[in-house]
Order: sequence, then C-alpha cells, then structure tokens
Amino acid sequence: MSRQEEIRAELFEHTLNGHAPEVKALTEEALLLGMDPMDILFKALIPSLEEVGRRFEKGDFFVPEMLIAARAMQGALVILRPLIAETGAKPVGRYVIGTVKGDIHDIGKNLCVIMLEGAGFEVYDLGVNTPPEKFVEAVQKHEPDIVGFSAFLTTTMPMFKANIDALSKAGLRDKVHIAVGGAPVTQEYAKHVGADSYAPDASMATRMAKQLVGDRSGPSKGAEALEQAVMKIDETLRKG
Repeated sequence: MSRQEEIRAELFEHTLNGHAPEVKALTEEALLLGMDPMDILFKALIPSLEEVGRRFEKGDFFVPEMLIAARAMQGALVILRPLIAETGAKPVGRYVIGTVKGDIHDIGKNLCVIMLEGAGFEVYDLGVNTPPEKFVEAVQKHEPDIVGFSAFLTTTMPMFKANIDALSKAGLRDKVHIAVGGAPVTQEYAKHVGADSYAPDASMATRMAKQLVGDRSGPSKGAEALEQAVMKIDETLRKG
C-alpha cells in the first residue's frame, strides 16, 4: 500500500472517530505529498462522514459522535478551502458574520464561513460572543452586502434585535441586508425582529446570499465540491 492510500484510510478512520488533530496533520501531509484536494475530499472525508450518518441511523453512533466527526472534517476543510475555491477571481460580494453576544457556539457559523468563501464571497468572521458595537464597526469598515447574525441559544436570540437597533442608530440599517440563523431560530422569529432573511443551514444561507448579490461567479468544480462537503456536514448535524 502506498503512503497516499494509507493517508486516505487513516483520514477516513480519524474523521470517523472525531480525531481532529490527526485529521489536520494527515491533510497537511497529503498536500505536501502532492495529493489533489478533491481526492482528499471525495476519497476520504466525505465517505467517512457518510459512514457516520449510516452508523447514526443504525443506532451505533449518537449526537456527540456526529458532532466530533463533523468538527474533525471541518478542520480539514479549513485547510482545503483556499485550494479548492476559485482563486484570483473578484469576490462576488462581502459578508460580515458572527455569533451574537452571550453565545459561544460557532460550528454553524463556521460552516457558513467555509461555504460562503467557497462560493466566492469575501467573508469577515467576527467570531463568537460578538457585541452589537463590533457588528456596527465591521459594517462601517467593510461595507458588506450582507451581515449575518448566528445564535444557538434561545436566551441569546434577542441579541438579533439589539444588533439591528444598533445598526439603525448608526444609520446603517438600510445599507446592508441582515440575515439570521441558528438552531432555535425560525422564519417567524426572523420576521419578528426585523431581519431581512433567515436560513436554516449553511447551504441555504449561501444560496440566498448568491441570489441576493447575483451569482457572478459562475459554477466551478471546486465550488461544487466544497458545497457537497459542507452539505454533508449540514446533513449529519441535522440528524441530531
């Protein structure tokens, strides 16, 4: 067995078992050996996450196992995304995104970042526990087409309204499209707080963003591959 074949097998097993440091190291080694990023995705990472889903359906895996496997794969995608996404092309749009104040959950937000960048957006990730003033500052500085607020907890969802009020006070509300999302968020709640759109997952958030700015990037095999990978993570997490 060649080292490349060993790496594929090891990536499969370590992703399956949620060993993020090993997945990162193997991904880096694979690239140093000249392996195609698409090969790493389609012959190791995606098959592994498909196996995670199969084991969950059988009752052999539970939500924690799914989450750590998805996070391990996400770590590999962070390395692979600049190699897979189109390079040298003008960004299709600018997107500011962050998890709201009081909330430190970031896996959904991180998936959005990966997929948006793969689709050609210039993304400014503000991280977690982001206060309204930081969103205001980022919108003033980067002049994005869209600003996205993410919340995982029902107790932090009211920050959507606080953020929108802060943008309004700064005279920026009508200059940017506001998108919201997160596990407990609904279309009705998004409308209630005055957001412009709501997306239930990273795949939909990216499709809506591309529709909003106009899909000027055109399809590419790299972007399609990245979309498949992130959709697989979305699918796995939704099963929980």
